Amino acid sequence: MAQVFCIANQKGGVGKTTTTVNLAAGLARLGQRVLVVDLDPQGNATMGSGIDKREMDLSVYDVLLESASVVQAARRSEAGGYDVLGANRELAGAEVELVGLDHRNLRLRRALEAAAQDAAGGYDFVLIDCPPSLSLLTLNGLCSAHGVLVPMQCEYFALEGLSDLVNTIKQVHANLNRDLQVIGLLRVMFDPRITLQQQVSEQLKAHFGEKVFNAVIPRNVRLAEAPSYGQPGVVFDAAAKGAQAYLAFAEELLQRIKTMKRGV
Repeated sequence: MAQVFCIANQKGGVGKTTTTVNLAAGLARLGQRVLVVDLDPQGNATMGSGIDKREMDLSVYDVLLESASVVQAARRSEAGGYDVLGANRELAGAEVELVGLDHRNLRLRRALEAAAQDAAGGYDFVLIDCPPSLSLLTLNGLCSAHGVLVPMQCEYFALEGLSDLVNTIKQVHANLNRDLQVIGLLRVMFDPRITLQQQVSEQLKAHFGEKVFNAVIPRNVRLAEAPSYGQPGVVFDAAAKGAQAYLAFAEELLQRIKTMKRGV
């Protein structure tokens, strides 16, 4: 059974897509079978995985409307070593179409459950890249997931956004998905030279304790350059500090999951 995680934050520009594709590539390098689900109509996770969103015959849009299965729509990221359920501008209209449909919050969950029964859809991890707003698309992701990974910058306004996200997760847990929990917080775009970032980092560790991952993703030019080449940063320049940090994060996540399964 796949571990299904949303990479989510209601604040935009905090590195959700960068985290999704690099974690996927990192897990793939560690021998895990990974599916990335791009729920953002901008399709950045799709393009960042080396798949042209303009040339897809089937996408997550078709899966949500139940005109295609996950296995039919998924494409292989040769660069990243994982599969992608891609997104393009069609997805922007999906919310309007979903409003009047039955089980509109559960469309993705049901599709992933069906894929798990198919030998071709046997994944160890499903990583869902959510849009920054609380929408039907985001709710589909949250209703499908076992947990949420939260990338965040160590800045004041990021703390406010985190509070909103935690409240959203609590509401979804209470009303729609009893499996949902915060798996952990990942500090991204971190610059240790900035005193405020150090202070916010310490506040996070004091308040959330072990929920804060030890891995810290630094600001890194090579990570920023990688999407323009259609590659995750851990593939584009595996020796870069940012790439090494994401590989360490992938290893830490695997260890954390093993600990959770043992009930420690």
